[in-house]
Amino acid sequence: EYDCLIGVSGGVDSSYLAYLSKECGLRPLAVHVDNGWNSELATNNIHNLLKKLNIDLHTHVIDWNEFKNLQLSFLHAGVPDGEIPSDHAIDAALWICAHKFKIKYILSGMNFATESISVPDWAYGHSDWKYIKSVHKIFKNTPLTTFPRFSFIYLFYVNFIKRIRIISFLNYFSYNKENAIHLLEKELDWRRYEGKHYESIYTRFYQGYILPKKFGIDKRRMHLSDLINAGQITRDQALNEIEKPTMSEEILKQDYDFVLKKFDLKELQFQDFMNAPNKSFRDYPNSFGFVQFLRNLVNLLRK
Repeated sequence: EYDCLIGVSGGVDSSYLAYLSKECGLRPLAVHVDNGWNSELATNNIHNLLKKLNIDLHTHVIDWNEFKNLQLSFLHAGVPDGEIPSDHAIDAALWICAHKFKIKYILSGMNFATESISVPDWAYGHSDWKYIKSVHKIFKNTPLTTFPRFSFIYLFYVNFIKRIRIISFLNYFSYNKENAIHLLEKELDWRRYEGKHYESIYTRFYQGYILPKKFGIDKRRMHLSDLINAGQITRDQALNEIEKPTMSEEILKQDYDFVLKKFDLKELQFQDFMNAPNKSFRDYPNSFGFVQFLRNLVNLLRK
């Protein structure tokens, strides 16, 4: 019934990926991971997109209490990797779903044009379950019974035994982000967000407030640098963009109140997190050395 899986978040990359998959005559099954932080705009974008493209949807809903405790563990840890649990769960859900439905190909929205630059000290560990598990054990140690996860052994199994492949589909096309946005708006009733990955309320708050205020990290530097490298904007345009606030005061106030309420946190408790010493993934048990070995090995084999 389906020849590939696509992950959908409501963002530009995954939405354009869904459009292209249908244009190429494929029969995708869309997978969405609901971690409790979907914005209303993202929900509407996903609904409009899949309805117009006639794509079936499989939604994996993460247990909120488990996920809340895991995210609070990362706040306690004082690391800038607070969105890693979401990334890990999304990847795990795709692997698990592909295995369950016997689908051999996962089409990924990852692309060199808009997200090829990464800084490990800004966000590490989306594939490192040892790191995620150790942070949670130290600070919360509550059961993660149903949380989707994968190990390196499982990755070996699905890649080399079940032969499931991830295809970076957008890299096979001339992908211009602004052109893609215009097409989605015109053809699929899709509406744009204030920033990259802002389809999630927590991601918007994390990237727009926590990262710059606590860690001095503005992820727009990576995203804009990608677009410069891809020839889609100039450096002067990027410098002008980086001078703007990461989010409007109205949305910041709204998100601030919403996040604290959803986490059951008092303002003083949250400020304790913000004022605690900053740390990195290197301060906790992790598989960084092994991940780098695998990365270097894969790059060597690609050559």
